[in-house]
Amino acid sequence: MHENKPLNNINVIDLTNVLSGPFATLLLGDLGANIIKVEKPEGDDSRQFGPFINKKSCYFISLNRGKKSIVLNLKDKRDKKIFAQLLSKSDVLIENYRPKTLKSLGFSWKRISKEFPKLVYAKISGFGETGPMSDLPAYDMVVQAMGGLMSITGSSKKNLSRVGTSIGDITAGLFCVSGILSALYKREKTKKGSKIDISMLDCQVAILENAISRCSVSNKSPEPLGTDHPSISPFGAFKTFDGKIIIAAGNDKIFKKLCSVMSRDDIFMNKDFSDNNKRNKNIKNLRLEIESTLKKKKSKFWIDLFRSSEIPCSTIDSIKKVMKNPQLIKRNMIQDYIESSSHTLKVSGNPIKFNGIKEKKIAKKAPNLNQDREKILKEFGIS
Repeated sequence: MHENKPLNNINVIDLTNVLSGPFATLLLGDLGANIIKVEKPEGDDSRQFGPFINKKSCYFISLNRGKKSIVLNLKDKRDKKIFAQLLSKSDVLIENYRPKTLKSLGFSWKRISKEFPKLVYAKISGFGETGPMSDLPAYDMVVQAMGGLMSITGSSKKNLSRVGTSIGDITAGLFCVSGILSALYKREKTKKGSKIDISMLDCQVAILENAISRCSVSNKSPEPLGTDHPSISPFGAFKTFDGKIIIAAGNDKIFKKLCSVMSRDDIFMNKDFSDNNKRNKNIKNLRLEIESTLKKKKSKFWIDLFRSSEIPCSTIDSIKKVMKNPQLIKRNMIQDYIESSSHTLKVSGNPIKFNGIKEKKIAKKAPNLNQDREKILKEFGIS
């Protein structure tokens, strides 16, 4: 348990695998919930994903720190009984099987809502439980492509790419947590649980920003713009003497200040760049003007100058550099994970900060397979 955290004393039965579900329960655990990871006999698939440290998957560690593990075979009558007993004393059940799988194992929503009326049941799947594609399998790459995200990611129409993290899974996990928290709040009023149906494809469409509305107005599908923004300029990566930096001039005031700091008031005075809409239409020429000045100095010079003038900017940092970022270290977003006295690594921390709660610098450990069986059975009063 996490003392003083908002979800302290909330029991979550985590019947999830690999990424979308484990990410959701990781967040719930960081908020204080007691996460009981129910694994199949061979364990979560991600236990086999490299790289490994002390023979343990770093992938698994990063998503399952602080959880407890118990192995249950839900095709076995005895284990089904244990699972039902766990549900009887829990607040949340979350799973990411394909639709109807849990029902086929004897745990339909009809049964769950009748036997465990206060339980919040959250399900993540590729396409949700309704619609013509509901029975089909999906992975992150599939929903990135089908949800339109991949069509607007990359340097051009001929050079499309997936987003660098598995955002199809991650956004589903985030929306799932939001749904669970709202259902727990509703339960406080109604004393009844809810069922939450999360589709990875739905979640991809939900984060398309204004792409759908732009398409409906212009009748043209948005295309990838590299680092540029479809509605704001200058807002992207610009070449300097020794590399590229990000500049995000989100309004006319910032753009005017940018031009002034570069000693290029002529850019601001140019009628082709006098407002955001014109800058957006003339981004190629605007880029040439800005880069003709930026290329005269190194990236560090411009970053220091722009930051001192409160112009939003950044270098394009590698993950190694991110891990050493003093801002992130100060906010405990890069945590130490001690697997053993001779095996340590870094993991990401919890971005949700609460006043009055002091975070620990060292992350809690991820469980070995079935590590907590006796502890869990005792905790739930199961003989």
